[in-house]
Amino acid sequence: MYLPRIVITSGEPAGIGPDACVALAAEPWAADLVVTGDAALLRSTASALGLGLRIESYRPAAPASAHRPGVLKLLEVGTAAPVTPGTLDPRNARYVIEMLDRACDGCTRGEFAAMVTGPVQKSTLMDAGFEFSGHTEYLAARTGAALPVMLLKSERLAVALVTTHLPLAQVPHAITAERLEATLEIVHRDFGRHFGIAHPRITVLGLNPHAGESGHLGREEVEVIEPVVRRMREAGLDLQGPLPADTAFTRPFIEKADVIVAMYHDQGLPVVKHDGFGHAVNVTLGLPVLRTSVDHGTALALARSGKADIGSLRAAVALAIDLASRGHARS
Repeated sequence: MYLPRIVITSGEPAGIGPDACVALAAEPWAADLVVTGDAALLRSTASALGLGLRIESYRPAAPASAHRPGVLKLLEVGTAAPVTPGTLDPRNARYVIEMLDRACDGCTRGEFAAMVTGPVQKSTLMDAGFEFSGHTEYLAARTGAALPVMLLKSERLAVALVTTHLPLAQVPHAITAERLEATLEIVHRDFGRHFGIAHPRITVLGLNPHAGESGHLGREEVEVIEPVVRRMREAGLDLQGPLPADTAFTRPFIEKADVIVAMYHDQGLPVVKHDGFGHAVNVTLGLPVLRTSVDHGTALALARSGKADIGSLRAAVALAIDLASRGHARS
């Protein structure tokens, strides 16, 4: 039986990432799970949550073995400063980045089948001097990917984004024919590559209200989106649109699509989070490595309280195992 080795980054140390990791370790998994983080931090987190936990050092040369409940296999990265739950400290920004780099590089060289990322505090990383607008962009730069595509997936919905972490005023200028075409190609390819859907039904949203109302409420649909959709439909992709977002997210249209491509972050993601917040999964398409993530932030106020919901991390790990296993079966 194939046992994928999955690496999990524990994220911002003052947030709920460590809580979710130690809670996850208490459960059975048909995979070899490796958590990156600080041993003392994870021990104190388990103690605060009243969880019995044994930490074992990860040995890269050892064969993969099924996860044992109550045992956390640790790839240790040490924090730079003491951690106070709920209190951000830019001194630990380097710790967060080191975890990401180690996990990403391990996936690139085949040490891990996939990486699952816990939530980070982007503002703290940027305050510490790191150019970090999000995991999606950072991992793309690390792996040399030309264009990463953010996909958020709940049980009933999958939404991919043409633009990600941009100020709203910059979005229209970023939606070029080249970027939209590349995004649609990646979504089409990776739904086959990861999800086994060779010809996904893709709904493309417009940018403006009413998808521009034939150019009266904006020209982006007429000048950019419609020509790209038409050209790529003629090339064989199963596309419909551009549709207004308030139409595309109604049940009859959702049922006709495998994935909806939104133009910007807050056009598409609120709908997915409404549908499945706490259990949705962030998947980065367009990377040479497989990466899933939680659908939420660091929830600083809940750190070490025992009130954090680990449903999204559980779903992200389950999806990473499933996709890695599918990929192995196809290889």
